Order: sequence, then structure tokens, then C-alpha cells
Amino acid sequence: MTIPSFHLFVQTLILGVLVGGVYALMSSGLTLIFGVMRVINVAHGAFLILGAYITYLLFQNYHIDPLVSILITMPLLFGVGWLLQRYVLARIENPEQTSVLVTFALALVMEGLLGTLFQTTFRSVKPGYATDAILIATYRFPVTRLMGFSVALLIMFVLYLILQYTNLGRAIRATIQDPRAAQLVGINVSLVSAFTFAMGVSTAAAGGSLLSMIYSFNPSSQADWIARTLSIIVLGGMGSLPGAMLAAIILGMMEQMTAIMITLYWSPIVFYFFLFITLIVRPQGLLGEIIREKG
Repeated sequence: MTIPSFHLFVQTLILGVLVGGVYALMSSGLTLIFGVMRVINVAHGAFLILGAYITYLLFQNYHIDPLVSILITMPLLFGVGWLLQRYVLARIENPEQTSVLVTFALALVMEGLLGTLFQTTFRSVKPGYATDAILIATYRFPVTRLMGFSVALLIMFVLYLILQYTNLGRAIRATIQDPRAAQLVGINVSLVSAFTFAMGVSTAAAGGSLLSMIYSFNPSSQADWIARTLSIIVLGGMGSLPGAMLAAIILGMMEQMTAIMITLYWSPIVFYFFLFITLIVRPQGLLGEIIREKG
């Protein structure tokens, strides 16, 4: 184990916070879907990678910046998510028990299709500012991570406004607290579920666009990203957006610290370690109790 200098320690924490913000966006849709539908969308990682590939194609063929491509990937996959929930998942009996298998099968199908189209070669999107960095008090802020962090916070802030100040958001929050009671007061729970699933998939698309300019990816990367996002929402508390944000920042910093202090190859293990410890010590996650107390 290598003990980093104070400067390197702070620099590593900065990078961890920046990438943690992107992780939070990646995980927000997954925890929101669970909160409303009580199902885990195992295909979430595949949607992340699909968003990354769409961003890659837009950049390669039309020179569209990955940040701008979010304006295309989000509505596109929102529509895909809506249709998938309304005409596939909504027809499943006992969705809480069988939807995991259905979305797992969907993830495998999507991985196979992407593998056929793009092979197994790792891809990435490298805009002109990919190697640029802003220097503040001797600390480097990579432009891609800084912009990714800013865009992720902006999208999550808009998501927060929707949940807090719109009729749809109030319906979603009511459904999260008690689906049966929400239905009794006139909320169309099936419609709310469709909107929530579509929103979750669209945030995965945005996360995939940001992922494409920070990390390399190929079709099989979806397995790694569903594992990471699941670890984040379990640590934060299933169904808790603030919990997902907090857990993403924590795991982002721990991942970067592990890469510096031990080795880069061990850094992904941080997610599985925290998942294991959380399930044993505090299965409800960091903010899970708070969410339940409001119910």
C-alpha cells in the first residue's frame, strides 16, 4: 500500500467527487424505478452502454459533442422505455418477482445486438477538450469530468424539480410511499409506472453519453455498470435519490483512493466490497430508514 502525499490525496478526492456525480446520474433512474415499481431493472447497464454507443455514432458521423448528444439520447430512450414498460413489462404477472428475469434477458439481447453491430472493440468519445484541464491552486480539474459532473448535477436538479413541483412528481412520490393508497385517490399507477420507467431509462441514456467521454466501453461493459449502479443504490438505500447521490460520491472517492493507494486493477472491487458490507450490516442502506419513516 502506498501512502499518498497530502496534495495527491486532495487531488484524488477531487477526481472522486467529480466522477461520483456522474455515477449518481447513472444510478438515479435505477433507484427511481425501484421506488415506484419495486422492481430492479437489470437492463439498466445495457441502456447506459446503448446511450454511449448512440453518442459515439453521433460524434463519429456528425461531430456532435457528447454533451449536446444528451438532447438526442434522452428523448430517444425515453420513448424506448415508455414502449417497453407499457407493452412488455406491464403485461407481466407478478412483476416484482419476474421482471428481474425479463430485464436480465433484455440486457443479454441488447448486449448481443450491440456485439453484432460493433464487435467487442473498446470505444470512447474524445472531443477536442478531452485532454484539457483547469488548474485551481495547483489542483487539476479535468474538463471532461468537470463538465460531466456539472451536467449530471443539472439533470438531477431538473429531476428534483419535476418530482417536487409537478403533478407528475407528486403522483410519483405518492406511488413510492403507498401504491394502493395512490390508486385509491385517483392516481393512474400504471401510467405513473410507465413515465417513471421511461424517465429512468432516459437518465441512463444521459449517463451513457457522459460515460462515453470518461471511460472506454464495449457491449459486455453493461455487466460491470449494472453491478456498480446496483452497489450505489443498495448503499444509498433502495428508492432514495438523495441516498444514491451520497453513495455515488462516497464510492467515487473510494474507487479513486484505491487506484492510487493500492492498484488500478483493484478499484472496481470497492463497489462489490461496499455492497457486501451494506447487505450484512445495514441492508436498508444509508438513507433507507428515512424513506420508510415517511411512508
